[in-house]
Amino acid sequence: MTGSQGPGISRRSLIGTGVGAGAALLTAGTGTAEAASGPSAPRRALSFLATAMDAYPDHGTVRLAQSYTDQAGLFSTAFTYDNALVILANLASGTADGRTRATVLGDALLYAQAHDPGYDDGRLRQAYNVGPYTFYDGSAQPDGFVRADGTANVGTQFGFTGTAVGDMAWAGIALGALAGRTGERRFLTGAVRIGEWIERTARTDEPLGGYTFGVNGADEKQPFSSTEHNTDLVGLFGRLARLTGDRVWRERRAWAKAFVERMWEPAGGFFYTGSNDGVTINRSPVPEDTQTWTRLALPSPAHARSVDWAATHLAVLDTADRPNSTVGAGQSYEGVTFSSAGLVANEDAPIASGQPKPDRNGVWFEGTAHLALALRDRRAPGDEARARGLIASVERAQDLLGAGQTLGSVAVAERSGVVSASSPLDTGFGFGYYPYRHTGATAWYLLAVARANPLRA
Repeated sequence: MTGSQGPGISRRSLIGTGVGAGAALLTAGTGTAEAASGPSAPRRALSFLATAMDAYPDHGTVRLAQSYTDQAGLFSTAFTYDNALVILANLASGTADGRTRATVLGDALLYAQAHDPGYDDGRLRQAYNVGPYTFYDGSAQPDGFVRADGTANVGTQFGFTGTAVGDMAWAGIALGALAGRTGERRFLTGAVRIGEWIERTARTDEPLGGYTFGVNGADEKQPFSSTEHNTDLVGLFGRLARLTGDRVWRERRAWAKAFVERMWEPAGGFFYTGSNDGVTINRSPVPEDTQTWTRLALPSPAHARSVDWAATHLAVLDTADRPNSTVGAGQSYEGVTFSSAGLVANEDAPIASGQPKPDRNGVWFEGTAHLALALRDRRAPGDEARARGLIASVERAQDLLGAGQTLGSVAVAERSGVVSASSPLDTGFGFGYYPYRHTGATAWYLLAVARANPLRA
């Protein structure tokens, strides 16, 4: 989800062969046996993803999944990034239903690519509408994902009309995973179109190299270069190199990889967020995903400390007695926050106009799942135990947080779907995360449980 367009923000804005796994995902987890307690935590998470995908049954079979529950105030918005993750999580389930659902979502991304209302160059937009609603100003949005004129229903109400390299990369990764899993050529064709759009639009010869942010809604190129985006491209271009056999993708992967490695801070053992201009490194705030995704995409022993940096320097524990915490009495959640800025957020001021005040110890569950998967991928002594503790925290959140929420005005089953944050948290990048059930956080949890690394080609 691409929000405020600046370095380090690629896909998030809120009031932001296929993936390896198997059917063991459906019974994995840290809770009691399924026979004793009902469906396992992963089964309930997959059920939430299905509910988000099926929220508007009267508005066509070509569809994407709504990203957040209605209570987030984003109505039927379906972020491209989130839907890519839902594809990957469904493939990781190892089930026939998961593969079917992943295929339907992949075809919807291809539909959006082929039926954009303004362009025919391979791009996807930040987000789409997937069901009807009445906007805050009283204007009606009557269509599903496919508008009456046959075009994809771009999310214009919130300005989600730009195209960010990170979002595109994740869509390409998901389409590539589908190509590898199904053998269907159309998915590889779509992924290649995405890669070519990125190469044409975002490659930069500024001193730091790599690829820039993408374009805004007016199709104006954005000069920022994100470590996270370029990490995503290492995953996408590596996958395309393997699937196509074309060596040009190896060169492009190397170009993105070189930018990422220039963001390394050896003294601290972490990666910086990126650059505003391609010349000067942006040194603050330092986000979580640049530490864990780099491990998933580039398993370099020289950079393995970044995982420890995230686990140590971004660690939070949210409890009911924290200022501005919204968790229930007696509850506690461990994990990580979004960035170093969240730890020093002003708890006396709203995150944004009309939004609540932040809790410095609010847990970002998507990032907590990133960290759990990175630890499992690294497999150093103690990593598995730490990962299991983080996964248990996410599963406790699925059980206890986000009750009474809806998708398309229909109640979401209790104990299904992971909220994006335990309490309101300030990312430090101009937006926040809140305790609404979220397909992206849920999908990352499932990938962590399945040990399915989406960034490894």
